[in-house]
Amino acid sequence: MGHREQESILSAIIFNLNYNYMKKRILFMSLMAIFMYATSAFGQQTTEITGKIVDSQGESIVGANIYLEGTTVGTVADLEGNFRLVTDKEGGYNLIISFVGMIQIEKRVELTGSEIDLGTVTMESDAVGLAEVQVFANIAIDRKTPVPVANIKPAFIEERLGMQEFPEILKSTPGIYATKQGGAFGDSRVNIRGFNARNSAVMINGVPVNDMENGWVYWSNWAGLSEVTRTMQVQRGLGASKIAIPSVGGTINILTKTTDAEAGGNIYYAVGNNGYTKTGFTLSSGLTDNNWATTISIAKSSGDGVVDATEFESYSYYLNVSKLLNNKHRFAFSLFGAPQWHGQRRTRLTIDTYKDPAINNIYYNADWGYKNGQVYNVNRNYYHKPMGIFNHFWDVNDKLNISTAAYLSIGTGGGTGPLGEYKFYDPAYMRENQPDIDLIVDENIAAGAAGSETILRSSVNNHFWTGVLSNATYTEGWLTLTGGVDWRYYKGEHYREVDDLLGGQFYLDDSNVNNPNNAAFIGDKVAYYNDGLVGWQGIFGQAEADFGDLTAFVAGAISNKSYTRVEYFLETHDGSGAKSDRYNFLGYSFKGGANYNLTGAHNVFMNAGYFENQPDFRTIFYNYTNDANEDAPNENVMSFELGYGFRSSMLTANLNAYYTTWKNKSRVISYRDNNEDKFANLTGINARHMGVELDFKAQPAKNLTINGMASIGDWIWMNDIIDAQFFDDNQNLITTQSIYISDVHVGDAAQITAAAGVSYELLAGLKFGVNYNYYDKLFANFDPEGRTAEPATEENPDAWEMPDYQLVDMFMRYRFNLGPYRATLVGNVNNLFDTEYISDARDGASHTWTDAEVYYGWGRSWSVSLKINF
Repeated sequence: MGHREQESILSAIIFNLNYNYMKKRILFMSLMAIFMYATSAFGQQTTEITGKIVDSQGESIVGANIYLEGTTVGTVADLEGNFRLVTDKEGGYNLIISFVGMIQIEKRVELTGSEIDLGTVTMESDAVGLAEVQVFANIAIDRKTPVPVANIKPAFIEERLGMQEFPEILKSTPGIYATKQGGAFGDSRVNIRGFNARNSAVMINGVPVNDMENGWVYWSNWAGLSEVTRTMQVQRGLGASKIAIPSVGGTINILTKTTDAEAGGNIYYAVGNNGYTKTGFTLSSGLTDNNWATTISIAKSSGDGVVDATEFESYSYYLNVSKLLNNKHRFAFSLFGAPQWHGQRRTRLTIDTYKDPAINNIYYNADWGYKNGQVYNVNRNYYHKPMGIFNHFWDVNDKLNISTAAYLSIGTGGGTGPLGEYKFYDPAYMRENQPDIDLIVDENIAAGAAGSETILRSSVNNHFWTGVLSNATYTEGWLTLTGGVDWRYYKGEHYREVDDLLGGQFYLDDSNVNNPNNAAFIGDKVAYYNDGLVGWQGIFGQAEADFGDLTAFVAGAISNKSYTRVEYFLETHDGSGAKSDRYNFLGYSFKGGANYNLTGAHNVFMNAGYFENQPDFRTIFYNYTNDANEDAPNENVMSFELGYGFRSSMLTANLNAYYTTWKNKSRVISYRDNNEDKFANLTGINARHMGVELDFKAQPAKNLTINGMASIGDWIWMNDIIDAQFFDDNQNLITTQSIYISDVHVGDAAQITAAAGVSYELLAGLKFGVNYNYYDKLFANFDPEGRTAEPATEENPDAWEMPDYQLVDMFMRYRFNLGPYRATLVGNVNNLFDTEYISDARDGASHTWTDAEVYYGWGRSWSVSLKINF
């Protein structure tokens, strides 16, 4: 054997010895590590902390955050407010319990390996006097108030609103259909169970804000309300309000911020697509030693708008001053408003027009052009509607309390549009598919002493609105009695004025019989001028019985509504206007319901009611003169509802069915014919709305929440209309004709809606969510002129049914510490997949897509916001 072979054999032996030694050593060390880990785990102690989180009314606070300060150990409360936190840490820690809108709680706990049961932990609102406002505003209570409700909490608004219009935050609620209409800032609308804003009450802190002449709610007046909203509750159907309000479809109850209980504030900044920005701040004094508290919020929003030429600028402000006089009296004063202006898109167009190769733009807006090289809006809205509310809450004794609100709103503003010859929409005056404003200016200049043929006017709708609402509540054992008074006064001032002479010297207007040759200059009144005076005196009462598992109520209200009209143009007068007689109409409502909790998990409820709603202003003064229909009938509404609820720690669900008939309904429909705005005044309409609604929320894991809803409705018009009146844009009667709509589906809102959402808190403070919405059985609103011909068959042709559509939204929310401050970063993407869809439509004569006039909804939009609390 050679020397090299001996060395190879020796090396192999040494290698094998070393390899076997190392293998045994690694095995030994691994066994020792496993043994030490097992011994450590066996000897390690874990502490379990449990409890239930509720608010001051005993309602569970779902999603409350519970964590050990300075660690990543935490959990959230389930659907019943219960929580369970398990940790292997030892020693003393601060246990933090927090939730948006509540005062944070700190509890010192000693982690010793034994169980810690905190029992029921009550979180107090971080707002002074919120509980009193909730009672005054008739906020429904789960498993007690027998109406279907949806509660929109502050955290939800913070996470989901983004660039959406304020009503759109409700879109995943059963029975709700919310759109942006023309797509401009503040022009959104919301329907509940197929009823538009006129027949769905909107209340702010318990005070009704539906227009007293026509019942409408103009959301552009409240465009800044999202910055100061504390919470929203949608009560579908009859609702829980005790006063007489037009809650046929439902009630949207908005509670604004009161005064923060602790000193501090926040600054806010947001950016989004199309130049969108929002900045704001809030400052609060907290409750001082002498029991005063003050909060102020200011914000500004601006942007270019998604739809062409819909630039906007909006400001919002909010002030609340509260004083706890003693343990029996508390006073609060709130002042809020949102002055704004924005370009509008008011002209619906056919689908072929949007898809025309020369346009090919779903955001195309026909209501603007260029003047001297600058964007010039034909339709521009501007308004400021400040509202002040003074509240007094008086706890007389432990059984009786009296709450009073005195309020005042002074609104100023209007909207612009064409007057004179309608050249803005004449094809001869179009340049690159937009109105050629410069050509109109040139012609007006050339007209010289003859004056302008076409001008831009402003339709002004100012108002003065004040009222007092007061109720007393007395509780004796199981019985609670409530009664009160409701007084309101409203003056609406309506006129048109010259906004822009478009190069001319004046505009010759013959609308005023007192000045038939009116050479009107900028700011002068033209076309029409009248006031509407509306008075309201009402009383209401309710008896509620609470037997624990069974609660029941009966409520009634009676009111007198008076109308007076003052005419300045169409009748001669001494300078103070020609005043009509005062016409009084008596209305009343009666409703009742009961809720029975079968077990801790199951409950059933029912309600029923009958309303006699007074006709509105335009129904009384039906032809825009002082001629009055003093025998106009009340609108008759009858409604029934049944519901079932289920509650557990993992799942809450609600199922309800409703049936509502509405007779002698009146309605004013605006439409455009040959590029001219027109109106139809319809009376004596009957409708039937019925449907089934389901909503649920599940929490299969502590950081995972799943929610969903489905709503299936069947809403139809029940009769044809005899003698409908048609008016031009200057309120001149054109003709009177019948309209054939019997058995036609109610349009303007999807009769089938569904939604599903998932949110997951990936890490402490970091939350992601996806929401899906589906809309179907969406019919175009009928065009009055397209329904004047008697059908050749026994059945009226139905309105065009728009294509169904589905949208997906996403959000991200991250709460983190920024030095000594607490910050929240939120990102939103709406219509994630950039779906193209039609959200609104007016039916055409053929009742097909070919002549329907539509609005397309927004495509993908995004926003990012940062709030820093201090």
